[in-house]
Amino acid sequence: MATVYLAMRRGILVIALLCALPASGAPKKKKQRPLAERVERIIAETPALQRAHVGVRVVDLSGKVYFERNAQSWFVPASNTKLYSTALALTRLGADYRMTTRVTAAAAPEGGVIRGDVRLVGGGDPSLSGRVYPYDKEKEWNDIAPGIEDLADQLARRGVTRIEGAVAGDDTAYVHEPFPDGWSIDDPLYEYGAPVSALTLQDNSIRLEVRPGETAGEAAEAYLSADVGQLVLVPEVMTVAAGERGRIRLERPANTNELRVYGTIAAGAKPYSALLAIPEPALYAAQVFREALIRRGIAVRDPAVARHRVGAADPGPDYAEVLAERKSRPLAELVQVVNKVSQNLHAELLLREAGRQGKAFGSVEAGLASLREFLTGSVGLRKEDVNFEDGSGLSRLTLLTPEATTKLLVFMAGSAAKEAWVASLPVGGEDGTIGRRFTGPEKGQVRAKTGTLSHVSALGGYLDHPKRGRMAFTVLLNNYNTASAEARQGIDKLVGTLLE
Repeated sequence: MATVYLAMRRGILVIALLCALPASGAPKKKKQRPLAERVERIIAETPALQRAHVGVRVVDLSGKVYFERNAQSWFVPASNTKLYSTALALTRLGADYRMTTRVTAAAAPEGGVIRGDVRLVGGGDPSLSGRVYPYDKEKEWNDIAPGIEDLADQLARRGVTRIEGAVAGDDTAYVHEPFPDGWSIDDPLYEYGAPVSALTLQDNSIRLEVRPGETAGEAAEAYLSADVGQLVLVPEVMTVAAGERGRIRLERPANTNELRVYGTIAAGAKPYSALLAIPEPALYAAQVFREALIRRGIAVRDPAVARHRVGAADPGPDYAEVLAERKSRPLAELVQVVNKVSQNLHAELLLREAGRQGKAFGSVEAGLASLREFLTGSVGLRKEDVNFEDGSGLSRLTLLTPEATTKLLVFMAGSAAKEAWVASLPVGGEDGTIGRRFTGPEKGQVRAKTGTLSHVSALGGYLDHPKRGRMAFTVLLNNYNTASAEARQGIDKLVGTLLE
């Protein structure tokens, strides 16, 4: 009996071993590590992430959490802030909403003459520019102002021949608050930090171009696309030998209108080009409009001026006669530009316009109050989940949590504004600020808004997961101390593993 029992035991063991072996020729499946382990390994092995503050959260569109890390911790979001301001605008104003720019006077012209000033009254329209709408990744900007030309043509068709006064650039639709709290002191030099005004022309910017001389030792030539006297160009750029590496620096000393351009540029090199902020946007628009009128043979007696709202007691414009007007592009197209190219000024305008609804004028305070109401009343956030100081993300005083962003993304994916909202986000490997990221197998599977400041990088939006469908995610990175490209690569690795 003992011999039979032993033989049976051996037979059972052999069968068990055979069952454990893979079928002949069948490859062994590599066991996938748990998501949390993969994420933590990427963070530990990526220099840009190792010592940084990293927040991650991914959920499906029902809100089910698949992974989170520091989900309720505070982060500076940079331009991920635009997810909030554009969501507010689409929800409160609607995808078809348009802003209006008007030309007004105290009375209708008599015999072609307007007695007194003409006002160019801004209504928050960010599309009074040479930008192409709808968004086209191949055609984003032209140094022309077709909207201004159109308004001038309307006055000419009204038979206006003379203005016995000034052209006043009027931005009293919003309180005069050109720079939100928390912007850096050097932001206003460049187009990305242009001052905010209800009367916005050409993104409140002008183009600087520097062309090298023919030979080394010659002074380079510097030009501005519009010379209206607000900036005094002080060029100090020298031409160096062809093939040498040149470097150009810009500086505008505080409380001056001097624009110093200095450094070197190589002979034969392509011209250096930069978009710079105009110091006084409402005045700039009035100056350009005045020139357009003069080109049409309409005499304007006085120099252009600006008109601002300095507080709630300011009555604003009281000109009954509308001589011309121009509507903005639909809000859905405006929001698309904000998110695709991360346009700061446009985001600030949308915040103020949302706050203007039901009020005599807009302001940062009213816009932020409207945003808080939207987030707590509609999205379901708590007051302590976010702290906003602006609508663009340039402010380092703005704080939010990964949990808050994914809740916003889930809400918007089920909202009436879903179509315009999703269409506004950059598409990985295709367009916008992630057009050159996610170019591999994940191309087209990521729709997300970027965010970049010094030591801050962010990405938040949607993943089209091959098995689980569309999911909302956010990755927020603060306090890294490597090159920004390395930070973006680290974020892209994390997003890639979320797609696996």
